[in-house]
Amino acid sequence: MKILHLYSDIMNLYGDYGNITAIMKLCGLIGEEYTVDRRSIGDAVKLSDYDFIYVGSGTERNMKVALGDLRRLKDELCAYVDSGRAALFTGNAFEMLGKSITDADGTVYEGLGLFDFTVTEQKKTRLVGDVIYDAPFLDSPLVGFINKCSEIRGIGDPLFTVRMGLGNAEGESGEGVRRNNLFCTHLTGPVLVKNPHMLGYIISLILGQPVDTAVLTYEHRGYAVTLRELRKRLDG
Repeated sequence: MKILHLYSDIMNLYGDYGNITAIMKLCGLIGEEYTVDRRSIGDAVKLSDYDFIYVGSGTERNMKVALGDLRRLKDELCAYVDSGRAALFTGNAFEMLGKSITDADGTVYEGLGLFDFTVTEQKKTRLVGDVIYDAPFLDSPLVGFINKCSEIRGIGDPLFTVRMGLGNAEGESGEGVRRNNLFCTHLTGPVLVKNPHMLGYIISLILGQPVDTAVLTYEHRGYAVTLRELRKRLDG
């Protein structure tokens, strides 16, 4: 398995590198060989060489820097996603993939256009909170944390359904977005550490066969405790 961690130096808030660490750990436990390449601004890279691409969250400023660089790879990224290979964009990384981003001062940045949504940033307060989400492709809910200063409008078919917490925008019952096997969510935690069942699902897509995550004993225990406590808060 060949893994590409894009912008690992500038898009790495909230311990997002843990998503790559989780993939490496599970691959090691199931005997799957892997390599991880880390590339950043201006680095030569051929996306079609990889089985999985990951971009994590960054500051609003760093995200604009990454967006400027990612434009050179737009056609390659579109072809990669349309081929059905797997990718994960977490935090505000996935905001780069819409039509536009309007920052708190009113400046508009053109997005990559893989999706039709638009992003509006504000700087008065950050939107934060624990969440529980449901996903149609998973048997168990997801848990995690949201920390963002943006609202996303124009996603008609979101990745997750909100059971507790924040959605793509105020009043929205969905969060994230998906195109083929490209998964986009603001969930941090990191999401693949806190949700071993989603980790297993993504690895199974990459390998083309089911993956047993029972070897992730501590991760499953941590997930069970987190879900139990969040459900208490929800029910209360």
